Amino acid sequence: MRVSYSPGYNAPIPDDHIFPMGKFEGLYRYVTESGLIKDYEIIEPCMVDMANLLTVHTSEYSDGIMSGKLDKRALRRLGLPWSEGLALRSRLAVQGTLNAAMMALQDGLAGNLAGGTHHAMPDYGEGFCVFNDVAVAIKVLQQSMWAHRVLVIDCDVHQGNGTAAIFSENPDVFTFSIHGAKNYPFQKPPSTLDIGLPDNTGDKTYLQTLGDALDTIFQRFDPDLVFYLGGIDPLETDHFGRLSLTLKGLRERDRMVIETVIEHDKPLVLTLSGGYAPTLRETVEAHALMYSVAKEYESMYS
Repeated sequence: MRVSYSPGYNAPIPDDHIFPMGKFEGLYRYVTESGLIKDYEIIEPCMVDMANLLTVHTSEYSDGIMSGKLDKRALRRLGLPWSEGLALRSRLAVQGTLNAAMMALQDGLAGNLAGGTHHAMPDYGEGFCVFNDVAVAIKVLQQSMWAHRVLVIDCDVHQGNGTAAIFSENPDVFTFSIHGAKNYPFQKPPSTLDIGLPDNTGDKTYLQTLGDALDTIFQRFDPDLVFYLGGIDPLETDHFGRLSLTLKGLRERDRMVIETVIEHDKPLVLTLSGGYAPTLRETVEAHALMYSVAKEYESMYS
């Protein structure tokens, strides 16, 4: 299973910042040292071309990120301190998701050890999301005729407002978000299908709801390609989650999504999205569950 990763995914950030920037390198080390991913399966991306970035984002916003000329209000909304490293990592991560999508179309299954930055809008970033990597990948693939109909399965605890807004008038992109109803963002542009769950939902109700939704989606929509945003923030230990999933429940969620996509014989792209466990190690190990489950099904794509 080929995956995208670059050492440039790690940007400088204050040690006391809530965003776990070290999770990207940590996950890379975990999946390679454990043997889940072989060294030769790591594909290092370059920075995404500005022309591709501009399929989604405005030139003013993109230039502001690259030059560091965003105003204080824009930086507060983004939630991350600007640095040249942040600008570069954001373009690397977008290309990482685009590469993963092209690899999935070739191999059936691929991933990015980053990505899923679903809050980014065309003209601003928010919620620690600089550029909307999945949206850029979809736009580029559609324009180049690599894919026509695309499904986004977003299981981050926060609704994918950026992705929903970007594709609100595109019937060839089905956006599905299952999230905390009372959680960020407070204004939620409608996805094709939104399911907002109450606090403390727990494993049983979450998994039943997700399973029913996936059945409904594949009855309504026949995609050429599927993106999975496997955020780990529904966990009961997450700083922002509140849906109270256990690690067992999270693994079952990943299995359900991956197995359903495979059963429908669709190429699948794995991205991380959010996760704010109490420690970096817990964050890394929770993100690694998705790749562990995917590895179990890898042979079904060969």
